[in-house]
Amino acid sequence: MLRPGDRVRVIAPAGVPDTRLARGIQILEGFGLVVEPGAHLHDRYGYLAGTDEARLADLNAAFRDPGVRGVFAARGGYGVQRIIDRLDLAAVRRDPRVFVGFSDLTVLSGRLWTGAGLVSFYGPMVNWTDSRTGPAEIESLRRAVMTTDPIVLTSDPAEPSAAVSVPGVATGTLLGGNLTMLQASLGTRDLPDLRGAILLFEDTDESPYSYDRMLTHLIRSGALDRIAGVAIGQFTNAPTTDGQWTAAQAVADRLGGRGVPVLGGLRVGHGNGQLTVPLGARATIDTAAATLTVEAGVLPGRLG
Repeated sequence: MLRPGDRVRVIAPAGVPDTRLARGIQILEGFGLVVEPGAHLHDRYGYLAGTDEARLADLNAAFRDPGVRGVFAARGGYGVQRIIDRLDLAAVRRDPRVFVGFSDLTVLSGRLWTGAGLVSFYGPMVNWTDSRTGPAEIESLRRAVMTTDPIVLTSDPAEPSAAVSVPGVATGTLLGGNLTMLQASLGTRDLPDLRGAILLFEDTDESPYSYDRMLTHLIRSGALDRIAGVAIGQFTNAPTTDGQWTAAQAVADRLGGRGVPVLGGLRVGHGNGQLTVPLGARATIDTAAATLTVEAGVLPGRLG
């Protein structure tokens, strides 16, 4: 786990960070961490945070430097797919460390798991917005990467995805991330083997039919054939049309008959109040208790 005084690196392997980056760095420094920027953190190349070679160089440098104990993504957007196949997995396996990111970084989390068995953290990025992620969410991030406490998330009835529920209890490895990126990872080495896993997904700015389409693709591919259960995060900015399904209704239609427990309403994703969870850790969903409980993603001392 991370400790005060540890060096951490902020990199931008996808989109371009903006002035909100300073607030995220301030938060990490408030944890007692020594924050350093990647060499190309402020580069720009079209809609990308630098050329592929520059972003890849920062990514691999962060995982190769033995003094860097944590790697934090500056922001999402798009771009990790363009460089992920040249990730130095040998360096990751040789010296595991904390990684935090979400959204487009789902691709990196998936590859860290499939290629190195590394638990990563699906949580806010350094391009920080206080109106979306306040003191409770700051503490959620800190506890996830700097303590060995189990993480318990309770379904929030105010979240649109809370309407999706299939009763039961299920335990398995928590895997997943952003639904768009999970679908985009089909046929690549980035998509984890979901057999026996608790699938976690969330998305933003997607119509109900898009959730249907993406889940249908995953179902048809066989990727969801033997999942143990489903944990659903935020359906952020999902449009609604009178007389048509909501995102929750579309998802319920796709998942309701699969014979596994489903728990929605978790504050994980692009919406307000985003909490942090480890991907690759053992987890249990309990729909009666309305909880997702996840074992710590770090071990005492250095990351295991």
